[in-house]
Amino acid sequence: MLKKSILPILFSLSLLFTGCNNDEKIKTIDKANSVVSTGEYILTSTDNKQFTVKREKDGFLVKEAKGKIVIFDIFATWCPPCKAVATHLTSLQKKYKNDILVIGITIEDGITNEKLEMFKKENNLDYILVNSSQNRAVITEIADELKLGGRFPIPIMAIYKDGKYVVHYVGAVEEEFIDSDIKKALGKK
Repeated sequence: MLKKSILPILFSLSLLFTGCNNDEKIKTIDKANSVVSTGEYILTSTDNKQFTVKREKDGFLVKEAKGKIVIFDIFATWCPPCKAVATHLTSLQKKYKNDILVIGITIEDGITNEKLEMFKKENNLDYILVNSSQNRAVITEIADELKLGGRFPIPIMAIYKDGKYVVHYVGAVEEEFIDSDIKKALGKK
């Protein structure tokens, strides 16, 4: 009897602390159609705000987030660990509202803004979700820079400050770890 009750709990915990597998192969992006200039992309949020992401030597810079720490959250709406991480990112966005910018980039091609907004509302998210034809290009660039290969688990959180890499996480991670790394990047302890 004890074995029967422990197995579902262990299975649930393994799902929470590992990432979802992105079985869909990352497509090669036709850079001529999706790049503003070499290494520069425009991401459009579900409320039509635009963010310019530029590949730098040591990371990525978001022009609209000058002086802020940028957290790219690569996720899918169907991914349980992504949902768990999203609540942490919302909490941190509120806590560090003047110091960080969280940008959620979905891996889902063809998802509507309405579905993303519904996901945002259902999970009480308070950060930017982008739904752009350039999502895949940015995801591919980040995965390449992090040496994750063409197939990788999600969620992925990549943190940059002033265009320089700080740290990244693959799979669900506790809020305290992210918070600690934000403090370090801000020079606070």
